[in-house]
Amino acid sequence: MKWRETPLHGAYILELNKFEDDRGFFADIWNCEESRSHGLAAAIAHTALSYNKKKGTLRGLHYQVAPHEESKFVFCVRGSIYDVIVDLRPSSPTFRQWLATRLSESSHEVLYVPKNFAHGYQALEDHTEVLYHISELYHPESYRGIRWDEPLLHIEWPLPVTLLSGQDAAHPPLKL
Repeated sequence: MKWRETPLHGAYILELNKFEDDRGFFADIWNCEESRSHGLAAAIAHTALSYNKKKGTLRGLHYQVAPHEESKFVFCVRGSIYDVIVDLRPSSPTFRQWLATRLSESSHEVLYVPKNFAHGYQALEDHTEVLYHISELYHPESYRGIRWDEPLLHIEWPLPVTLLSGQDAAHPPLKL
């Protein structure tokens, strides 16, 4: 894999090394040794799949607080997404800054989301599927969220938001 650091300190885009032949290709999307070599936690507690029926569906922005902070490897396996991360680390030089990237089944890129970052995305196509490798199990008491339209962030979503969960719509505003 080729690791490209993003403008948000500690977040990476991973370009897959594909081994292709007439059947298609094979590629690693996560490797514990490569993760360790970049100073990242190499453990995965669980893997999840998110299916989105309609384009415009928005999920997020989600994160977990101590003692259950989580990092994620995010990969779009079908369709495409506009993926957004927000740095919530007060000591970080990129605190409260956000980054967006497009992930798709054809780009074959993986987004590494560090601990203490919020994460969310918008489906850009119908029937989009997103695979997550997550470093921590889900703990409801540690779950937090930021509103997708948080005025302090000014996130520019590419499509009108057509579907949002009640939980995501009810996230409180960011505190200064």
